[in-house]
Amino acid sequence: MKANGGGLQPCYILALETSCDETSAAIVRDGLEVLSNRISSQIEIHRRFGGVVPEVASRKHVETITVMLEEAVREAGIPLSALSAVAVTQGPGLVGSLLVGLASAKALAFSLGLPLIGVHHIAGHIYANGLVHRLEYPLVSLVVSGGHTELVYSRGEGRFEIIGQTRDDAVGEAYDKVARALGMPYPGGPHIDRMAGEAAEATQLPRAWLEPESYDFSFSGLKSAVLAALNQARMRGRELDPAHVARGFQESVIDVLVEKAIRAAQAYGAKQLLLAGGVAANRGLRERLAARCAEIGVPLLAPPLSLCTDNAAMIGAAAYLKWKRGEFSPLDIKAEPLMKLEAW
Repeated sequence: MKANGGGLQPCYILALETSCDETSAAIVRDGLEVLSNRISSQIEIHRRFGGVVPEVASRKHVETITVMLEEAVREAGIPLSALSAVAVTQGPGLVGSLLVGLASAKALAFSLGLPLIGVHHIAGHIYANGLVHRLEYPLVSLVVSGGHTELVYSRGEGRFEIIGQTRDDAVGEAYDKVARALGMPYPGGPHIDRMAGEAAEATQLPRAWLEPESYDFSFSGLKSAVLAALNQARMRGRELDPAHVARGFQESVIDVLVEKAIRAAQAYGAKQLLLAGGVAANRGLRERLAARCAEIGVPLLAPPLSLCTDNAAMIGAAAYLKWKRGEFSPLDIKAEPLMKLEAW
């Protein structure tokens, strides 16, 4: 809220998200209420290639972003003159995709005479929780998405310290690669999650705990172990049950994610543990993490499934932190594919 004479005027932020293969536009009021959140997914387009093709993604953003903007404004039911700022994902992400969103946001901000706010994509995922929960600090966030697996400590609002991160494949990448080996379509996460939940047995696979005190993650070895198990079985003239492999893989991933997140929450005195990112939609991960959080008495916060994947509402929520402090971006900001969260 901002002062307006003797009263208070709501802050309406129009946000854009084009970091990968979702084109999204949203309007968020006071960083807490989603008035609209339009998303156009490219999954069906990229599925034939088994993953996101950057050039194709950026071209589809160009084709779709104006439609998403128009729909978001119409759904929110407020005039452009009521907007307080324009926010956009600045990074990390695919550079071509980021540029489409940035060009659109800059044009809007300039034409409407509004402040521009560049937002870190992962900050958006974390603060998607703020759209449905009241956050209490200090807190620890477990960020699990296509290209990111991180443990982030926040001692206060908008303050981030990465205490653990992946050293190779992120969780989402590992899921996609294992799914491909099992003959499942892209994206692989939902398919493995479903099969793992239905499987009666689990193929035994290793856990990568790394050093005793480390909060870092490593999943490339697990991926290789899955491929080795499949190849060894075929060399013996038999096939492993894909559901059993899926369950074994998922249990290995979840064991490491959950135990490191719980240990971090306890070590840092977190009042809440946040789950964020596209893989936060994984049912097995949610259930195990909720059970462990209940055991140690730390509330687990997770956004609804509609706010787990990339969306502009989360960018609007994170942008509100900058708006309150009057920290705006110049119109010549650049796309930052490797943007650092702690420096945002």
